[in-house]
Amino acid sequence: MRMLLSNDDGYFSEGLAALAAALAPLGEITVVAPDMERSGASNSLTLDRPLTVRRTPNGYYRISGTPTDCVHMAVTGLLDWRPDVIVSGINHGANMGDDTLYSGTVAAATEGFLLGIPSFAISLAYGAEESVSTTKTEYFATAGKVAAELVARALRHPFGEATLVNVNVPNCSHEELQGWEVTRLGRRHKAEPVIMDTNPRGQTVYWVGPAGPVADAGEGTDFYAVAQKKVSLTPLQVDLTHYRRLDALRTWIER
Repeated sequence: MRMLLSNDDGYFSEGLAALAAALAPLGEITVVAPDMERSGASNSLTLDRPLTVRRTPNGYYRISGTPTDCVHMAVTGLLDWRPDVIVSGINHGANMGDDTLYSGTVAAATEGFLLGIPSFAISLAYGAEESVSTTKTEYFATAGKVAAELVARALRHPFGEATLVNVNVPNCSHEELQGWEVTRLGRRHKAEPVIMDTNPRGQTVYWVGPAGPVADAGEGTDFYAVAQKKVSLTPLQVDLTHYRRLDALRTWIER
């Protein structure tokens, strides 16, 4: 099996190293990742400038672009072979609910899916009371083992068509996991307001506000599963058409 790995935290991230180590026993891995952190890049492609590709001492390809750039370039010409599966991650934090729209981790997997390749986005999900700065232990090994289990299962039982799966792994030891659950995306309240600040030159600057609190975290959602220490598996699609509004829009345009 040939696997393409990418992420949005950068080629140097601990999560990517853990993912590569976990998947290496399953086959040939190639890493094509951004040369810097690109969190929140979503599905953006870099079209206003050329991109550079460099090899790192451990053999990774690092690209001066977005996660989507990395996967797109890898599949459409950078590599002379086609991956059997694409795995993006391990993201440093959850990608659940509305956050998936902005996630570069999910975007890298989405690009693989759009190119017809089964793809997984793997995230280490901190609880609502945790953050990267306050969490004492980061269980990347747990998420890596989950990723390996999923890829091995995909090898034994192929999906039959390109499938995109968003995976959120609770931040705990593998032994503490309470199983797996197929989920839907939850929802958040609207984002918090932008934060105004002043830089050293006295100029007013703004930071994008944090994500809003969870609004829909009921049973069946990704938020609920992770809170129960279950691995959340959410199949995603790219068709944004709001089918229930088609007739309403036709009526509105005819008025």
